[in-house]
Amino acid sequence: MSAVLVVNSGSSSFKYQLIDMDTEEALAGGLVERIGESSGHTTHHGPNGTSERTLPIPDHTAGFRAMLDAFDDDGPSLTDFPPVAVGHRVVHGGKRFFEPTVVTPLVEINIEDLADLAPLHNPANLQGIRAAEKAFPDVPHVAVFDTAFHQTLPPEAYTYAIDAALAEKHRVRRYGFHGTSHKFVSEAAAEVVGRPLGELKQIVLHLGNGASACAIDGGRSVDTSMGMTPLEGLVMGTRSGDIDPAVLVHLARRANLSIDDLDELLNRRSGLLGLSGRGDMRDVRRAAENGDANAQLALDTYVHRLKRYIGAYIAELGGLDVLTFTAGVGENDAALRADALAGLEGLGIRMDAARNQERSREARVISTDDSPVTVLVVPTNEELEIARQTLAAIGESVAAG
Repeated sequence: MSAVLVVNSGSSSFKYQLIDMDTEEALAGGLVERIGESSGHTTHHGPNGTSERTLPIPDHTAGFRAMLDAFDDDGPSLTDFPPVAVGHRVVHGGKRFFEPTVVTPLVEINIEDLADLAPLHNPANLQGIRAAEKAFPDVPHVAVFDTAFHQTLPPEAYTYAIDAALAEKHRVRRYGFHGTSHKFVSEAAAEVVGRPLGELKQIVLHLGNGASACAIDGGRSVDTSMGMTPLEGLVMGTRSGDIDPAVLVHLARRANLSIDDLDELLNRRSGLLGLSGRGDMRDVRRAAENGDANAQLALDTYVHRLKRYIGAYIAELGGLDVLTFTAGVGENDAALRADALAGLEGLGIRMDAARNQERSREARVISTDDSPVTVLVVPTNEELEIARQTLAAIGESVAAG
């Protein structure tokens, strides 16, 4: 059996999952959180159920020791299921990394150098890599980049119309994010419809607290809504998405907002939260149903932006075969799906109301049988996609060696 440990590290927490790659089933998973605080916390989901512990976790290295203790105490035993590799989610690979990459000291230097493009993510991802290397010194570690899937964007899609020399010097361009999810979901969608990935024109809508749309032609990302950072594009839980950049100049001049104030506004006090006072789609919907006008406006704005991207991507692709909803909101909010596709029958999108209302953890068709465009709900599995790419990378590494 070959198992891969997948790690998604943040600055004060990390999630993990041990996956049996023969069956592609999760053997265990968990969360280590409150790293660096006075009292840390671990949650481990293993074969014997869920266990929780509260203990000091001063840094990520201590966090990995706590994770190893959880495997020892609550299973499965890593002696019986030793990971052949550790796969790490890394948010930003810039234009340097376009595939899963075995971690070396040089790779770590490059991830650190790219931190100015993702200051909240890359340093934390690197902390997790270095701590994991201490915990698992005898197996390869692989970095899987959120941006890698979008390296196929054509220049006209990734270029911003600003001074070219300035953009080149400061690495200003569209990079895109949620790449592991878009890749996994588009490949799963091809399986659901029973057609080769290479002949499909697809739109994938990854709708969670963070949200992005992706136009995929023959399995290749050709456009995506997130840009140089995960701020651009769709309305999100706390992020604004698209906005006239002159708004920032106006607020700096008239409201005396600093660069840090504007960053805080756009990333943490905008989106659904900024419009309605609620950042969770479920809370916004409940408030709208109870007559809250601000919550209804937030929903309407969210849907309006979604429709704009769907229409734009159909135009870019020159047609559409499959449209797929995924992630927390996309998979679970039937009303949102119905609203987003209402009135798009002229574009070949026909929703089946009864199918749309069905709840399932399985991939499923929610369009009518005669719909020219097949509409799907496909649960994403970024951990499995990272594990698959990790196994492929170490296979290529062994073959090259």
